[in-house]
Amino acid sequence: MTRQVDALEANIGASLLNRSTRGLTLTPAGEDYLERARRILADVADAGRSVGDRDGAPRGLLRVSLPVAFARLHVAPILPGFLRACPEVELELVTTDRIVNMVEERIDVAIRLGSLPSSTLVARRLGGPRRVVCASPQYVERFGAPEQPSDLVDRPCLTFVYGDGDRAWRFEHEGAEELVRVRGPLTSTDSETLRSAAVAGVGLVLLPTWLVGEDLAAGRLIQVLAGSRAEIGRVVPEGASPAGVFALFQPDRRSSARVRAFIEHLSARFERGPWR
Repeated sequence: MTRQVDALEANIGASLLNRSTRGLTLTPAGEDYLERARRILADVADAGRSVGDRDGAPRGLLRVSLPVAFARLHVAPILPGFLRACPEVELELVTTDRIVNMVEERIDVAIRLGSLPSSTLVARRLGGPRRVVCASPQYVERFGAPEQPSDLVDRPCLTFVYGDGDRAWRFEHEGAEELVRVRGPLTSTDSETLRSAAVAGVGLVLLPTWLVGEDLAAGRLIQVLAGSRAEIGRVVPEGASPAGVFALFQPDRRSSARVRAFIEHLSARFERGPWR
């Protein structure tokens, strides 16, 4: 491997690695070379996929990125039907709550939740769940339901934290917006943990209906502040789409039979929505 790297550096006339007794790191030239090489390999893989899809039959490897909780609750149960319908497709799921680089990680389809910033990716809307503020019946019986968003300032709230640490909730009512800085005994990057704590009566929570819809229907949670539309209080970028569930793919995947088949399978089952 060392001889191969030395030969490559001699051939291109640049040093790709910083060598020291502690290990190896990429030089700026090495970082640029690696990024370009990854793009070339991705293009080669795309060419192979395009040839494999020429006759319109879904076949070959399909890499899909999905949020963890959404994948477990709403995608995993319908995957057997897709695999039976497309037996020549090899499905590889990448379940993560981070935003992946679809080119670098060779992702064919990414399922994203919320608002989408403007980009070159093609987006197919699969549904439009909303966020609701809710609490357990025991909590409401003990503390009462908040009557207006500002009441949340003095209530224990269970918050989903993003990378920027923003823990505000944004409400819209009759065209007016109100931003409320909430706080409480539990903050998590795992929405299912917050849901469980809310059901247990720990506090109020703002979660999407795809996650708490069954709890609301069963009476384990009660929606409050139903007259106001609520969202996590981040600033929505100009040109961003309305919140929803989306399937994203690169423009050059439009002709891919397996991409189309997978998205159509999701769309057909989400037509009525796993949300209320």
